[in-house]
Amino acid sequence: MTKSKIAIIGNGNVGTAIQRGAEKAGYQVRTTGADPIEVRNAAVWGDIVILAVPAPARQEAIKNLGEIKGKTIVDPTNLLNEDWSYAGDVKKSGAEQVQDWAQGARVIKAFNTVFAQNMETGKVKGESLSLLVAGDDIGAKKEVLDLGKAIGFQAVDVGSLQNARYLEALGFLNIQLGYGPTKYGTELGFKLVNAPA
Repeated sequence: MTKSKIAIIGNGNVGTAIQRGAEKAGYQVRTTGADPIEVRNAAVWGDIVILAVPAPARQEAIKNLGEIKGKTIVDPTNLLNEDWSYAGDVKKSGAEQVQDWAQGARVIKAFNTVFAQNMETGKVKGESLSLLVAGDDIGAKKEVLDLGKAIGFQAVDVGSLQNARYLEALGFLNIQLGYGPTKYGTELGFKLVNAPA
């Protein structure tokens, strides 16, 4: 089976970690920063486009993608205010905003509940973390679930894109556990026990 080509918009911690994990898993990957021409070229080439950019930069990145009808677009962002308080909304997720901006694309929420440090392997101390994947398009979800499994995650379909509202809240909790008052660090993560394959 031919693997999807992965275009990663953003070359920070998240983009770099997913790039390394996907390449180790045998995927072709192209990454780019914010240059509009490079963004468009990468998006045209890729089957899956991962928006590994800060949440406020998502809309501009989408404008630069070019023709996105039928593309799988992955939103791994978490919505934070400048003071690191939660900027999300359980009535409408950031991923649903992305779907509004990216009409015709197949938007998937994934990777936001995992620290960048653990995205390359999908594991912490040898234990596979859950990659929680939400989206409305079954084919697009399968592409992202397959990518997650290939990297080393326990990839779990958590339902419709509407459920991204709760994934974003869980992502914020993960950040609080790692960097908030408890300061547990990034060698932690969530795993859904007895999840269906």
